[in-house]
Amino acid sequence: MSTATEISALQPSSPDSGPDLRSWMDTLEAADQLRHVTTRVDWDEEIGAVTRANLSLGGPALLFENINGHENTRCTKFLTSGIGNRRQIRLMLGLPEGSSDAAVVRHLKEAFKQPIPPRIVESGPVKENIVEGDQINLWEFPAPKWHATDGGRYIDTFCGVVTEDKVTGRDNIGVYRGMIADRDKIAKLLAPIQGWGGHLQQYKPEPMPVAIVYGWHDVLPFCAGSPFPKDVCEWDMMGALLGRPVDLVACETVPLHVPASAEIVVEGYLDPDPATFLPEGPFAEYPGYLDGHATPTPVLRVTRITHRNDPVLRGSLEGMRPGFLVEDSMINYARSAIAWNLLDSLGVRGVTDVWMSQVTNGTNIVVQIHKAYRGHAQQVAAALWGTSGSIWFYKNVTVVEEDIDIHDPEALDWAMAYRVNAGLGDISFYGPTLGSPLDPSTPPQKQDMAKYGSGEWTRVLIDATRSWEFEPRPEWGGRHYPAVNTISPALEARVADRWEEYGIGIPYLDDERRELLTMEQLSKRLPDV
Repeated sequence: MSTATEISALQPSSPDSGPDLRSWMDTLEAADQLRHVTTRVDWDEEIGAVTRANLSLGGPALLFENINGHENTRCTKFLTSGIGNRRQIRLMLGLPEGSSDAAVVRHLKEAFKQPIPPRIVESGPVKENIVEGDQINLWEFPAPKWHATDGGRYIDTFCGVVTEDKVTGRDNIGVYRGMIADRDKIAKLLAPIQGWGGHLQQYKPEPMPVAIVYGWHDVLPFCAGSPFPKDVCEWDMMGALLGRPVDLVACETVPLHVPASAEIVVEGYLDPDPATFLPEGPFAEYPGYLDGHATPTPVLRVTRITHRNDPVLRGSLEGMRPGFLVEDSMINYARSAIAWNLLDSLGVRGVTDVWMSQVTNGTNIVVQIHKAYRGHAQQVAAALWGTSGSIWFYKNVTVVEEDIDIHDPEALDWAMAYRVNAGLGDISFYGPTLGSPLDPSTPPQKQDMAKYGSGEWTRVLIDATRSWEFEPRPEWGGRHYPAVNTISPALEARVADRWEEYGIGIPYLDDERRELLTMEQLSKRLPDV
């Protein structure tokens, strides 16, 4: 195992296990962001329905403590909605309440540049209970059947699936869905182009060792669900967000490491032999549509389970749509920051903000630039489309200039209306190319991952920057494009000073809105405004 830098030498286990799911729940509770659900609930759809309504309301984390059929099983508690709203994200990152979306993305952009490698410790709370042989029974864990049409109980929804690259020794930690198929089997959806899909190719024809972490600090699913480049280890990124190394302990039956204070770890081997595959699905996935069929997928054969005393299973609802965001929606803060860092590393100049709308899970992305040359927007799109994360992200790329607030849907709508001319080449298509196998807009026959390795997308660039095709005109003040209608700073200042005299009875504009009204500062950087 290796990460961006050398792992610290073996350390003895410490009574201070550092950040973990329990410390995170304490933080949530102190901020009035955790509720203990002690009334009886059913794992069969009811947990999913309660979670759906709670997330839609921007509600707190929910710890279900009285689950039908799990009153006396090995695990009796289930946590969801731990990073399901903006307040929880700011809390996790140590940012002031009310920090803007742009500020959160910038914070993550810088944090991800400062990796902190993990350290190996001798033992930890995850070793308090070791389950092997005939004692292994996944049905003892309260995995929900989230939706009526799901093919079974999905235990792998917000976990960390750990595998190792045989060539580099670098770990990959990803969120890959999985359904309980038997007491010691999990059917796993696997795309060959994903990180662990590439690892499985390295192990063929032998089974691949896998460890699955259920329940650690929520930086784990936050980072595991983010498209870091293949030369980046997610343990390092978790350390960067926590400001300290992640303490890892060796597994029992596979040559991998997991957080020493994890709630539950399942160890096993994933067999690449199609003869061993079992049906997986359907599952109501992130696009918000029903995936209507089961397909044969690789199976994780469990060799060992370790867990803390009184463990808490962590999981998350999928299927976002307007008005119904999910925890996965909040990971778009990290995905936006990663895309920005990728553009910087690939030499794309002048990027000033990046945002993936939370209802599209990164399928759509908006990039704000200081336009410096012809083809600048096209360079942005080409760079994003060439990255490893593009199987799931960047289907539709919109590029705007600095006067458009990419976090404001009205501003984006205005730019689309008055800065896009399809006849001048402002809309470009690229493809068919690889794409998400879960996008319902792609014909089903082109979604066969066993045959193609991915789905299929034709990608779109919308260049919503001011055109440089127009010649400067006197009526435009010598500009290439008409100026935006603004108020002079002097007049605006006079109105602000006299606002109470007018007797309107409402507070005046805040500083951000005053700048939008005059564009005084922006016009200094962007004279064409």
